[in-house]
Amino acid sequence: MRRRTFAGTVPVAALWALWIDEAAALSLGQDDAALGVRTALERGAIAAVGLLGKNDGFLGNPKVKIPLPGFLNDAAKLLRATGQRKRVDELVTAMNRAAEAAVPEAKSLLVNAAKSVTVDDAVKIVRGGDTSVTDYFSRKTREPLGVKFLPIVTQATERVSLADKYNAVAGKASKLGLLKEKDANLQQYVTGKALDGLYLMIGEEEKKIRRDPVGTGSAILRKVFGG
Repeated sequence: MRRRTFAGTVPVAALWALWIDEAAALSLGQDDAALGVRTALERGAIAAVGLLGKNDGFLGNPKVKIPLPGFLNDAAKLLRATGQRKRVDELVTAMNRAAEAAVPEAKSLLVNAAKSVTVDDAVKIVRGGDTSVTDYFSRKTREPLGVKFLPIVTQATERVSLADKYNAVAGKASKLGLLKEKDANLQQYVTGKALDGLYLMIGEEEKKIRRDPVGTGSAILRKVFGG
């Protein structure tokens, strides 16, 4: 069979679309496609949870470290300059530690979501563009994970004296239009950021699999993503 050649850089999504269209010619069935996507999703989810659900998983990673939102982050700089550095840093640390404590709760739900991918889901994922994996997981798991994360985040942040003050100041700021309403509650803000970080890292792991399927050591990933 004559191979197609491409000039320049071709988006991954375009290559995947061509791969789906020529699946029969490549002797790659849709069942294999679904299995490959399930395996990739599961590996990405487990790897992301492992990276984030540990000490400094958020705090030590600039890609996902949770800062104070909006103008409160600017105000924190002033507080640090007036001798309040320790208290501000304590709050930021507590926010990130809360996210690190919550993330392990995601593992079973994410793995189950990966295993439940249907053939139709798999085709949509591979045709869906660069964010298709993140979009799939977010659609399936964001709401139930938020329910799981919130009480853990609440318990962790309640230990910090500035948490209540954050909510009081942020609530007023939100009414004045200085802060988004969704960021006006510390626990809800940290929960949302923890989920954002989780899906971001799942996407990072997925990209690694796409770039080097052979390096995964998995026959099905090599077959599906290595063509």
